[in-house]
Amino acid sequence: MDNWDVRRVTPDDAGRMRALRLEMLADSPLAFLETLAQAAARPHDNYRQRIVQSSEGPDTAQFIVDPGGPLIGHAGGTTVPGEPGCTVIFAVYLTPSVRGGKMLGRLVEAVADWSAAAGRDELMLEVVCGNERAVRAYEKLGFTDTGVRLPHPTVRVLTELQMRRRV
Repeated sequence: MDNWDVRRVTPDDAGRMRALRLEMLADSPLAFLETLAQAAARPHDNYRQRIVQSSEGPDTAQFIVDPGGPLIGHAGGTTVPGEPGCTVIFAVYLTPSVRGGKMLGRLVEAVADWSAAAGRDELMLEVVCGNERAVRAYEKLGFTDTGVRLPHPTVRVLTELQMRRRV
């Protein structure tokens, strides 16, 4: 497990990334901004274009856990409008069979390293209130609850809490 490759996506990952995205949405539908049906209907070329945009540069990146077959983990990072020193971590996911180990930390550190190289020294993420397992996992990685609460972007009856840490 510890020798699995955690790396930035490449255009060649588009097909496996689409499969992981569909798994993510089926497993944790409240954690992401699109539905399984929306993602399944999106053409392969659309996935490939998103991967190409995230495969290089300082503005948006996606990192994956690649054991050599199907992808088993993902975390993205992007700039925060109005906060030039901050990277928001998005679409964090681990296949259920690998949760609870060191992979989450390795994904977050990959985003942190990329963020620092781009000159951003703070990380921010949002977690659905009530998802205590995720909150505890992020606290172990140095994130703290900022006290900021936001409406969930797609399910208005839910609230998200914001967490931050230095890279």
